[in-house]
Amino acid sequence: MSKKELFAGMVAQAWYTVNYFHLSFGKLDLIQDAIQKINVLEPLTVEVDRTTVVDTLVRSPKAETQRLLQHFDRNVPHWFLSPWYPSQPGEKESERQRRIYTSSQTLEGEPMYALYPNHIRFNPRWLPYLEANVGVLKAYCYWHLALFLQAKNPNVPDIPNKLIKPPHRNSLTRQRTQFWDVVLHEYETVNCIYTGRPLGVGDYAVEHFIPYSFVSHDLIWNLIPADPVFNSRKGNKLPPLATYFRPFFGLQQLAYRVIREKSPRCAFLDDYWTIFPYDMSQLDEGAFLDVIQPLVSIAARNGFEEL
Repeated sequence: MSKKELFAGMVAQAWYTVNYFHLSFGKLDLIQDAIQKINVLEPLTVEVDRTTVVDTLVRSPKAETQRLLQHFDRNVPHWFLSPWYPSQPGEKESERQRRIYTSSQTLEGEPMYALYPNHIRFNPRWLPYLEANVGVLKAYCYWHLALFLQAKNPNVPDIPNKLIKPPHRNSLTRQRTQFWDVVLHEYETVNCIYTGRPLGVGDYAVEHFIPYSFVSHDLIWNLIPADPVFNSRKGNKLPPLATYFRPFFGLQQLAYRVIREKSPRCAFLDDYWTIFPYDMSQLDEGAFLDVIQPLVSIAARNGFEEL
């Protein structure tokens, strides 16, 4: 495998985590810095798949893109093999690096791969082990990646679901038909809190008040009906709470009371218990704001833009 392909794969693995979920890898980590610079250099969108990222970076004619990839060669390939080649007394770091290259090429100590200036060559004796244990190894890597990112993003929710791009987003059909359609049937219309436009059954989008790309869930306490045109334009931007929190809370409070009366066994009522361990009907604005405001503040600090 060429080192260029290896380094492009590292960037691709973290592409969605950095660009969509805005997670930080820490001030000193090169992955996040490289991705932010590549965003400017290359015609890649947030939503592209891993293969497209790798192909684009490997084939890029831009010298700066290639420099960013090559920078990973300073540490990654040889330090991964460091357990096979412990440091020797008085040995300088540069000397150990050269020794790792030289020794790995003869497969001394049976390393996982041999290191060359522009590529790595897998040790065939490792392949049966890797094939038999790939699931365990992936789980181990993702577990430690989650721990690493949680330490760097201590206030961000649901880190494990932000490590890779999901194959598809969950449908919000049940939230629409079993919850918000019931509310709109009762009141015929409600107004979009953003545009003031009247919304009826079949004429609204189910919208995440705090962006999905931050909360990473579809709990009903963060979902409201909205003008479909505005919802598309809002994207993953944060709503200014001074303008929109009060109407958001009013709509949530209204919906909760309607569902409690019309459909008391609705499973989505349980979503409120994830943030309030008591009757929502007794809730005031201040208590709900105490939940919403910290999430919006943390999202803003992580790079989410305001409307």
